[in-house]
Amino acid sequence: MHRSTHMDAPIHVTENTGDIMDYPLWRLCGTGVCLGIPKEKWGIITPEDLEKATPQVKEGDIVMINTGFHHLFGDCDDYFGYGCGINGAGAKWLVDKGVKMVGYGCQANDHPIATKLVDHGLGPTQPHLIDEYKEFTGRDAKEDFPLWEDAHKNLMCVGGVPGIENVGGQLDEITGKRCFFMAFPWRWKGGDGSIVRVLAICDPDQEFRFESGE
Repeated sequence: MHRSTHMDAPIHVTENTGDIMDYPLWRLCGTGVCLGIPKEKWGIITPEDLEKATPQVKEGDIVMINTGFHHLFGDCDDYFGYGCGINGAGAKWLVDKGVKMVGYGCQANDHPIATKLVDHGLGPTQPHLIDEYKEFTGRDAKEDFPLWEDAHKNLMCVGGVPGIENVGGQLDEITGKRCFFMAFPWRWKGGDGSIVRVLAICDPDQEFRFESGE
């Protein structure tokens, strides 16, 4: 349930929190925007990126973020180990904005250096990234990402906002547009995540329908 395009539940990162069935249906569909926020190796999606992106994010929006990394999707370091991601502050910005649901065209609801790939949580599962990150940035991984999966926790556990990882498909074709989005997980009691298909319906004049699924 945590491969390909999927939605995480709060219990995925924090025990005794909600499972995949605890998201209310009103969060799983509605109007929103697809933001173009291109990033390169280890790029960070920040509150400043979200603030200046267009179309403007409004309260109650569903937000899809196109970083460009969906073009590298695969079981490889290029996508997972050296990918980009949002930081805890960026996730908090989305929660404070009152968004309903978020999807990322990259490897996770967090930057890879905030995950178990390095010495966070159950890690490191890819210890080589610790030294490589320091060589690349001049900083220790925990200097930039002191908390384990801070964005996951801000988004889902604090804000109750569903987060979708690995959004791909025709993401480029709806970037910069306002659409009606839908993404429904399985009804799985106790489940910490679920494969989903993200559907975006645009203005009828655009004659366009979008589906995400790798």
